[in-house]
Amino acid sequence: MKRVALVALATTCCVVGSITTASAFARSGIPALFSATSQSPSLADPSMILIDSTTGEVVFEKDSTSLRKPASVQKLFSATAALEYLDPAYVFQTKVFLGNQPNTILITGEFDPWMASKYKDALSQHRVWVNFIANKAIAEIKSHSSKTLRSMTIEYNGVYSQDILAMHKYLLSKGIKSKEKPVASELIASVEGTEIASVSSPSVAEMIKFALLWSDNLLAERLARAAAHKAGFAMDDAGVSSVFHEVATRFGLDDSGLFVHDGSGLSKEDRVTAKLVAELLMKVHNVEKFAVLYEGLPVGGVSGTLENRFLKTVPDAVGLIHAKTGTLDGTVSLAGYIDAADRQYVFVIIADRIPKGYLATNRARTTVDTLVGKIASPLLNVPMTQPVQDQSALTTPEPTP
Repeated sequence: MKRVALVALATTCCVVGSITTASAFARSGIPALFSATSQSPSLADPSMILIDSTTGEVVFEKDSTSLRKPASVQKLFSATAALEYLDPAYVFQTKVFLGNQPNTILITGEFDPWMASKYKDALSQHRVWVNFIANKAIAEIKSHSSKTLRSMTIEYNGVYSQDILAMHKYLLSKGIKSKEKPVASELIASVEGTEIASVSSPSVAEMIKFALLWSDNLLAERLARAAAHKAGFAMDDAGVSSVFHEVATRFGLDDSGLFVHDGSGLSKEDRVTAKLVAELLMKVHNVEKFAVLYEGLPVGGVSGTLENRFLKTVPDAVGLIHAKTGTLDGTVSLAGYIDAADRQYVFVIIADRIPKGYLATNRARTTVDTLVGKIASPLLNVPMTQPVQDQSALTTPEPTP
């Protein structure tokens, strides 16, 4: 029995030893691998950083403090701000009433981020179509009158003007002219009549996951504005900028490299540093309050905007990369986490100087995927040390002579 136990122990030691040696060898070669790839013409002088999430060591960085266009990596800030200021279980409500005047309806809402102004979005993404409300209103008004409906008034509060405009255009297509009137909150009770419809959004947590998984620009933008409103700022681009900077300040991060023009990353005026994005990812890593962010990230070769990536470039890395994608014409970015045996790496790669067009975009994606895929491996079933949360503990390796 003792001999069997000794053999088992020896075997275990050999296996662990071989894994340790292999992973140590892989880690020792990572800086050179990243350095060589950073020189690839397909990335056109990128900004890059790789951090060991367990120790806080900066394993590699190149121009990580230079200002770059984040593209949809910007949505990481929107998601973080939403989780910082909004209740993840909260559900937005929109109600529709008959008004106290003929051919009038009142819509009261909470600026529901989930409302879809386009039917195809509502259908494919199971959202509430804003013109469901219009159809409900038409049917209800017609039920109270024998006359042909030619015009109507829409009074509203807590509804995006973009959604009201979509409703206006839809009514015109039905031969109905509409007049839209915003109503102050304190006057709602005096103009509302019988409730005729009510719609609800999914929870904030589910909306955040969807926005990250499918890189939904409108949803990310509206979640960022909701967070700005909750934090006491305006529900506009300036408010989004303010709430992003406040989040960075709360986390103790240097936000001097953050210039915000929207919450989605669509604006080519947005600027961020790879270092700041990486530090943000370090701050939220393994923190229960921000677990939704990690859960919502696309997984390489498995889900969301990464569903079709890694399958051919690095098939062994499928399921091991959790990251937010970003694409603009002339920009490819990727930021998130890499499973690597006994640890996870935080990485950010922003290639925003590549030529415009599909071919250049595809080449850059292939290079990025191949790079991060090479250092990925399934996580071992061993206790993981909590990640470093104090950014002052991040260490950069001494430069090689």
